[in-house]
Amino acid sequence: MASVYILHSDTANKFYVGATKELIARIDLHTKKEFKNSFTTKYEDWELFFSIDNISTSTAYKIEKHIKKMKSKTFIQNLKLYPELVAKLINQFNK
Repeated sequence: MASVYILHSDTANKFYVGATKELIARIDLHTKKEFKNSFTTKYEDWELFFSIDNISTSTAYKIEKHIKKMKSKTFIQNLKLYPELVAKLINQFNK
């Protein structure tokens, strides 16, 4: 099983979207700046904003791609506010 995760930096007022099989380990890698030259190394204050857990790996990567394609802070914030939006995404990409 996998997760889609969204990190937020207050300093940058930006979101980072990713997908992984090991959520806690991946967040740890971001906070320790293990991904050299990546977007998340530019800021120190990344925190988990939201995650969609216990989905298949293929569904997670499809949802990640969709969220990135939207390029919308409002869409990301709405994921947290409206659980039915998350359910719709899972149903849409779980094929």
